[in-house]
Amino acid sequence: MSLTQFPSEALGPKTRLTDLAKQAGVSTATVSRVLNGKVGVASETRQAVLAALDVLGYERPEKLRNRSAGLVGLIVPELTNPVFPAFAQTIESMLSQRGYTPLLCTQSPGGTTEDEYIEMLLDHSIDGIIFLSGLHADTQASRTRYDQLRSRGIPLVFINGYAAEIDAPFVSADDVAAMELSVRHLVSLGHQKIGLATGPDRFITAKRKVDGFREAMARHLGIEDATEHISTSLFTVEGGQAAGGDLIDSGHTAIVCGSDLMALGAVRAAHQRKLAVPEDVSIIGYDDSPLIAFTDPPLTTVRQPVSAMSHAAISALMAVISGAPTPRSELLFHPELIVRNSTGASPDMRLHAALRNG
Repeated sequence: MSLTQFPSEALGPKTRLTDLAKQAGVSTATVSRVLNGKVGVASETRQAVLAALDVLGYERPEKLRNRSAGLVGLIVPELTNPVFPAFAQTIESMLSQRGYTPLLCTQSPGGTTEDEYIEMLLDHSIDGIIFLSGLHADTQASRTRYDQLRSRGIPLVFINGYAAEIDAPFVSADDVAAMELSVRHLVSLGHQKIGLATGPDRFITAKRKVDGFREAMARHLGIEDATEHISTSLFTVEGGQAAGGDLIDSGHTAIVCGSDLMALGAVRAAHQRKLAVPEDVSIIGYDDSPLIAFTDPPLTTVRQPVSAMSHAAISALMAVISGAPTPRSELLFHPELIVRNSTGASPDMRLHAALRNG
């Protein structure tokens, strides 16, 4: 639908401006200034009006279409884990606001590899690349590919999976802090038999979760070796179902999971055993993926600060592109525990409360 086309002949320019102003949260006068390319409008306000055009289904006038400042590649894993599309959407929006055209490269089993995407991006004279949970996060993968990119002067930024030997800025969620938040919450609910279901520890994010879990179990429960409380599988629903089932079968009343998808699998494992969540088993996810609050039960999880991390990654990339000094270190973001209905008092605590009140 163009700016001169409307769903009904009864709709006119005034209605259009009113709709756009309401959607963007600005005045109709401001909308008019943006549509007519007038100066004196803040960039954030202009972006809000452009977003309103997109949301309401209007084509942008040609004079409002941005000239690209360059191309930036964003290489992400498969999109079945909702947190990856959340990162991708946020990063793409932020790049667009800065005038860059984002090229989204998504991987899938048997599909285009990270190295093949890198070659394609180089063919397009890329201005920079952002890697999200890529091969840099795999301790068994070679880091040579990134050294070669750096030697060619390609600006790089990495999200999650810090590797000290890669000379580039890193932005990560604090996985150790996430485990501290989770275990502390479950201990406060009376749980003593707490398990961790996470992915293979060849991945840096999984290894950090394991390390953080071990530290938290020692700190809060005095368990110096938590090996028997850790089950590893894939970062998928099926992986969570397998790992969660193992932990439930070994008597754990609470499970901390390495991702929201794994947590959904652990819930499924509990239901298969005719156990209720959280009455019989408490389960905590990780990511706070979109729509995860609407699961049954709504999932308690540790929220990755996707917006803040994306903003930091973009800021770092822009600094590298401009040649400004940029720390070649890791910027850690503290996660937040979001308590919903998948965690509750341990069965022992509820039993003691019932006896006390009975």
